[in-house]
Amino acid sequence: MTLRRHHRFTHRLRVRWAEVDAQRIVFNGHYLMYFDTAMGEYWRALGLPYESAMARLGGDLYVRKTTLDYHASARYDELLDIHVRCEHIGNTSMRMHCEAYRADTLLVSGELVYVFADPQTQQSRPIPTSLRDLVLDFEAGAEMLDIQVGPWPQLGLSAREVREEVFVREQGIPKDLELDEADQTAVHALVINHLGMPLATGRLTRLEPGVSRMGRMAVVASMRGSSVGSRVVRALLQAAHDQGDHTVLLHAQQSAVPFYRRFGFAETGPHHEEAGIVHVTMVRRLDDLSGGKNSPVLSGGPA
Repeated sequence: MTLRRHHRFTHRLRVRWAEVDAQRIVFNGHYLMYFDTAMGEYWRALGLPYESAMARLGGDLYVRKTTLDYHASARYDELLDIHVRCEHIGNTSMRMHCEAYRADTLLVSGELVYVFADPQTQQSRPIPTSLRDLVLDFEAGAEMLDIQVGPWPQLGLSAREVREEVFVREQGIPKDLELDEADQTAVHALVINHLGMPLATGRLTRLEPGVSRMGRMAVVASMRGSSVGSRVVRALLQAAHDQGDHTVLLHAQQSAVPFYRRFGFAETGPHHEEAGIVHVTMVRRLDDLSGGKNSPVLSGGPA
């Protein structure tokens, strides 16, 4: 039994069969893979789509040094909690501390030193102030995402950036079908990170008194599985409630149905096709949208 040190960020993973050796324990080198996997999730927790964020920052992070201390062994099918914490940021490098736990047992601890460098020359350069502040704010417990709700003239430029990336370039929907006149009168929600990068968006259009439709839900690919999609749904449900709606409906792509169910939406009617993609209508009553613990404003899993 080991007393866990404080880490704001934890990523859980399960030991796979391919990761154990002839002794039926995790091969020692795989712990570096576990730590590296957790580091990817650490950046996501900071609201950073890693590749595009580093391009905006004008550099990239390269591993300079790793050290591991082995305390106990993990075995096949065990659940491990990988803790990550930034311990120090210097001029050009940052030191990350990682620990792998099985329940309350410390298995492996390690240190990863990253150097910020030019991607072309791989010559070190100063860590940008914006990245430094982002990491320090996260470790201090600050909120990493901003949610904005407003009209198209206020949010349209950033919302359009997300929608074109997801619907047009990723899903192949023609641009003239993706943008329409409803944007001008809709209520839009937008999630942005602390670098000003838009990550997710959605809109609410009024169908008739008391009934609105949620649509154009889009999350950039690298941020799916985090909380950004959930934040958009909560914001739009709250906006519908605030304008007096009693019902919200949406046309969900089949793959997104389980996500919307977590917010109380239920399937109704047959499947249909929109822009060449199969959808199903889902409906959510807002009678209980009062802010309680079971309210969809406060609940719903990551997306």
